[in-house]
Parts: sequence; structure tokens; C-alpha cells
Amino acid sequence: MDRAQLPLNALRAFEAAARHLNFTRAAIELCVSQGAVSHQVAALERRLGVPLFRRLPRGLALTDEGLALVPVVADAFDRVGATLDRFSGGRYREVLNLGVVGTFASGWLLERLPDFARAHPEVDLRIMTNNNRTDLAAEGLDLAIRFGDGAWHATHAEPIMGAPLTPLCAPALAERLHAPGDVAREALFRSYRADEWPRWFAAAGVPSPPVRATVFDSSVPMVAAAAAGLGVALAPAAMFARELAAERLVRPFAVEIETGRYWLTRLHSRPESAAMVAFRAWLRGAAA
Repeated sequence: MDRAQLPLNALRAFEAAARHLNFTRAAIELCVSQGAVSHQVAALERRLGVPLFRRLPRGLALTDEGLALVPVVADAFDRVGATLDRFSGGRYREVLNLGVVGTFASGWLLERLPDFARAHPEVDLRIMTNNNRTDLAAEGLDLAIRFGDGAWHATHAEPIMGAPLTPLCAPALAERLHAPGDVAREALFRSYRADEWPRWFAAAGVPSPPVRATVFDSSVPMVAAAAAGLGVALAPAAMFARELAAERLVRPFAVEIETGRYWLTRLHSRPESAAMVAFRAWLRGAAA
């Protein structure tokens, strides 16, 4: 069918009638007469050579052909509407769905987002935070910033920055820590990676004691607990620079361990849009 000859009015009348299963209610929605809707639907049926509705004494019922057509038409109108909604102030705005591990979002990204917004007003950035477990395809994400080794199945990963782990605690608690071995006497907090504290004790040159640590799914609440004086968190100091500068937290020892880094990821099957390219370039520059 020639696109120039698409019966758009008839398709709109059909879609409205299919939702309401009633010509009169469809006419009210479209601000036309009931006869106009009926005429448009009949014209579409003649063009297609099949009936789309069964006319009943009280309302309508879709035929098999109508049932096959209605989701296609509804989706097409939804997509056109969503695209038109992206035009604002004479400019087209492209949506970018970004997943971000919560620690990176609160510790680094959020305070820098105004810079990105000023540089790229054409990008409508939508952020979804997570605890480092994300599914780009299932969640409809264009990009995701995550922590790890960069080896995710079917995923392109570009390194952003390192994030070595080191003990963080409240100043009052730190007064009890005179040597790395003293940390073992405190309540220890870690992520789901069970080897973190043993690796840190080894790096500090201290035999690792049996470690029983409270596990957190995010460094944000873990470090909040440490700042409250409840224990010692093993966390990326770079993500808590504000708390360290305000002396709500201290870093009692310089020893740190590398367990991964932050990466910008996307599916290999997802072509890069202009918004994705813009964000990647901005992020690389800001992280540098």
C-alpha cells in the first residue's frame, strides 16, 4: 500500500471503535458524528476486502481480521504520539534510558548531571538506579553503568574509572584503630563478594581472621551504617568524597584493594543512537 494513500482517518476511527466496541463512544472521543465513524470504518473494510467488526444489537465485536489489525494500528499511533511528544520548544528531544549502580549515582554522577543537561539539552535522560544487578534488555535500558570486571555476556563494556576498596568508619570508631589488625575486632560490613575482607587483610600484611561481616546490597546504606559508628565498611572511598571531606567519615588506613571498576555498558545488539554517543563522550570527558 502506498504510504501517501494510507487511510489515516479511517485507521483512527477503527482504532477508537475497537477500544470502545461502540461507534457512538468512538465518535464522541474523536469529536465527529457517529455516522462519520461508521462511514470511515466501512470504507476501510471495503479497501481491505474483509469485515473488521461484527455489528451486534448492542455494540460491536471484532472479527479475527479486526483482532489481528488493532494491536498494529494502536502501536503505530502510540509511537507517533510518543515521537511528537519529544518535540519541545522547536527542538527534538531524544530519550536516553540509563541504568546506574546506586553508589556511582549518588557518589559521582548526580552532582555532575547539570553539566550534561547544559551540554545536551536535546537528550531527555531517564535514570534508573540498581544494586549492580541489571538486565539491559528486560529493563529497556540503552546504557548501564555497573561495577565489575567488564565481562558481561553479549555486552560491550567501556571502562570509566577505578574504585579501589578501603575501610571507612566514623571518626570516633577510628580512634580505636591503631593498626590494621585492630579492624578485625569491629563489626565489619561488606558487599556480596565474600573475599573482600580476607583480601584486604592480606594486602595489609595481617593474617585474615575468620570474617563474619554483615552483607549489604549497596555501598550507600553500608557506609551510612559505618558513619553512624556501627562498624567498618569496606567501600570505594572515591564515591564518598563529600562525607570524607566533611569528616563524617574517615579512612583509618591507606591500604586498598582492587576488585573491579565502573564500566559503561550496552548490548552488542543495540546500535548507538545520537543520545548514547553524546552521553558516552560526555562521561569519558567528565571521568578523565
